[in-house]
Amino acid sequence: MNKTAKTLFATTALSAALGAAGLAQAATLNIPCSTGSGFASCEQTAQEWAESRGHSVNIVTVPFSSSEKLALYQQILGSQSADLDVLDVDVVWPGILGAHLADLGPYTNGAENDHFASVIANNQYNGKLVAIPQYTDAPVLYYRKDLLEKYNEPVPTTWQQMTETAERIQKAERDAGHDRMWGFVFQAKAYEGLTCDALEWIDSFGGGTIIDADGKITVNNPQSAAALDLAGSWVGNITPQGVLNYDEEGARRVFQGGDAVFMRNWPYAWALGNGEDSPVKGKIGITPLPMGPDGKHSATLGGWQMAVSKYSENIEVAADYVLYVSSKDAQKRGAIVDGRLPTIPALYEDPEVLEANPYFANMRAVLENSVARPSSVTGEKYNQVSNEFWNAAHRVLSGKSSGADSLSQLESKLKRIRGRRW
Repeated sequence: MNKTAKTLFATTALSAALGAAGLAQAATLNIPCSTGSGFASCEQTAQEWAESRGHSVNIVTVPFSSSEKLALYQQILGSQSADLDVLDVDVVWPGILGAHLADLGPYTNGAENDHFASVIANNQYNGKLVAIPQYTDAPVLYYRKDLLEKYNEPVPTTWQQMTETAERIQKAERDAGHDRMWGFVFQAKAYEGLTCDALEWIDSFGGGTIIDADGKITVNNPQSAAALDLAGSWVGNITPQGVLNYDEEGARRVFQGGDAVFMRNWPYAWALGNGEDSPVKGKIGITPLPMGPDGKHSATLGGWQMAVSKYSENIEVAADYVLYVSSKDAQKRGAIVDGRLPTIPALYEDPEVLEANPYFANMRAVLENSVARPSSVTGEKYNQVSNEFWNAAHRVLSGKSSGADSLSQLESKLKRIRGRRW
């Protein structure tokens, strides 16, 4: 661990200890830590909180896989068990798990106001704040700086401009002998990643968010159809046919291998693309995802939150832990040490954070234009909704349907899922 990280750990522990004076008597919290590279950091943070507060922790190992973790949490919460006091919650889970999560409002002292409003809004369930963000995520458009400079092309700001620029550079590179060059790669496999991509397209075109905040199905409209039709026109032209099976890593491998001009992906790909063994090291630029025809950027909100089980026997103490790991000091440490995107806007102007992650300078604008998937309003039915939406988008991308026809079918299916209410 570097000197800055150690200082941040100490600062966090000290400020936490000073703020803990009013807490109840010593307690033991059951805290989940996922398997994988982040386990040690999770365990260390939990132990530091315990030492600073005079409490103790029992670390519970949980799966790294989001789907496996969700299944475990649903089992524990469904039995109203106190086996876990706190939970790490994916951004689309507050609506799925919200009925089992404690209201954090009485314990925050306004701390939620320090975070991006869109993230806090996503963490509401039936008017209650059921999770506090630990870090966030939002996709960006990666581009080859060297190729745009070579062909004297500006960084595109709209999807149409990106399409035209991708076509020109792809053709020029292929004419020069780079037969495998493609204009644009993204996530088009029929899975949650395509829900994220397609939501960005339709929202940037003014087509809404599939289902609005009041639960109304809004996706079947001309703007959404136009967005999907444009995306469908990419496949086989500026995008390989194989994109229909690409997830994040599939797209990254093509772009990082030097065979694409543009890529839609999450920020994690930046460090990998600039790794010592990367063919495109030092040649990558990042910019917000392109706008639709009316000048709107959109980026699907990702990230992880911390929540408290309402079946915990130590809700107040658990809430203190959640606030500790989501605090400004903790998020600064996460940004510097782990490259995590903070949910506190002020950290995007912090010199130490920007020194460790120069591209963060572009991320605040991306996050301020983020769009949440309709998981809060659809609750436990979200997975069904998302499945139907990504299949509708996949039909258009694979050339099996027009945008208008696919969305008409989607609306009928969503109405059946909804029934009388979400």
